[in-house]
Amino acid sequence: MNPATVRSTIPGPQGALECALDRPAAGAPNHGALALLCHPHPLHGGTMDNKVVQTLARALVPLGFTTLRFNFRGIGASAGQWAEGQGEIDDALAVLAAHRQPGQPLVLGGFSFGGYVATQAAARLAALGPEQTARRLVLVAPAVTNFVAAAVPTDTVLVQGELDDVVPMQAVLDWARPQQLPVTVLPGAGHFFHGQLPALKQIVQLAFSSFARPDSP
Repeated sequence: MNPATVRSTIPGPQGALECALDRPAAGAPNHGALALLCHPHPLHGGTMDNKVVQTLARALVPLGFTTLRFNFRGIGASAGQWAEGQGEIDDALAVLAAHRQPGQPLVLGGFSFGGYVATQAAARLAALGPEQTARRLVLVAPAVTNFVAAAVPTDTVLVQGELDDVVPMQAVLDWARPQQLPVTVLPGAGHFFHGQLPALKQIVQLAFSSFARPDSP
């Protein structure tokens, strides 16, 4: 993402998992929160360096977040093989366990397949109790057609492209409707938000501009 990105590997369920950490610059806002960002489908070219995932990171780092991207098993320097979406949830939780400090505020995010993983990871963490629960989610065109995305809180930031031909807008609306979940639709945007990444960044920054620790004034 930038020269300050710290790349490393951590032990995962099937071997090493490749990670990329971006921290706020010295002197910039830093409220100590961690944002774990999940990439698109690993069998269809998805990696942690996907432009939409990087846009999420670029939106959040200046607001004071440390962002954590990673490659699912079998991608880049991450060991293992595709595990039908279930093992990939385990990957996300393993990466999180290796980096999150006790009590550290957490945001979970993802694009496409990564959005599905983020919802399921959030559900697993919530089942462990309030200390583990993510403070908020940010989902971009989450895969709700080929995978079973978990229900999410109504303050989840959900962004969808109007002309998405991979995850149709109608499918996302049908998933969001029973949850009374607001959806921000970018007119004219396709699945990969070509030409719309600045608008996506702005939407995310506006939604998270007031994020702070629970005990902050």
